[in-house]
Amino acid sequence: MNFEVIPAVDMQDGEVVQLVGGERGTETTYGDPVDAATEWVEAGAETLHLVDLDGAFDGERANADAIEAIVDAVEVDLQLGGGIRTADDARRLLDRGIDRVILGTAAVETPEIVGEIDETHPGTVVVSLDAKDGEVVVSGWQEGTGLDPVEAAQRYEELGAGAILFTNVDVEGQLDGVRTEPVERLAAAVDIPVIASGGVATIEDIVALREAGASAVVVGSALYEGNFTLAAARDAVSD
Repeated sequence: MNFEVIPAVDMQDGEVVQLVGGERGTETTYGDPVDAATEWVEAGAETLHLVDLDGAFDGERANADAIEAIVDAVEVDLQLGGGIRTADDARRLLDRGIDRVILGTAAVETPEIVGEIDETHPGTVVVSLDAKDGEVVVSGWQEGTGLDPVEAAQRYEELGAGAILFTNVDVEGQLDGVRTEPVERLAAAVDIPVIASGGVATIEDIVALREAGASAVVVGSALYEGNFTLAAARDAVSD
């Protein structure tokens, strides 16, 4: 499997934003989601990481129109998270053209949802394990769960998760570099792909995450701020 560099299209109130440390009120705005998605695909993206931040914080998906427009506008793999709370929600999105659904809060609160979705749409569930101070957090990174990311990842692999998305909230959005040790632990503990996210500031960060065992990396602020191009990042990890 080729290592992928996946641009993030995080949406709040119908616009692309990047938050610092997952905190509302810290956002920098980057315009229209469809424009952003189209630009990343034209730049070579093979997958886009879509997040409905309003859904993540409030539990109700508020950027559905923008997401539908992206599905219609591009022809690459799309993974979507934020506000997906039931198996029926997930199936509707998958049937509409989303390739993988990302479950965070729902997977923690009702772990069986992973298997329910996998039964009808095999391999489409990505469980999001967002960690702050080494603990899995949910509800837009506001609530601690007491779960260890490695133990949780192993549990969700058994339940049918097709991949794990690991976000290190401690460094998310700060453009201050990545921490590879948690990614190494996760990648060594499960056989399914681990997608890393959080803290990428340089191409060297991306290379380090690949060497730590990640199968892909989601990049937001560093790409939007022009720290490097998507093409340069892809070239650095091409086999």
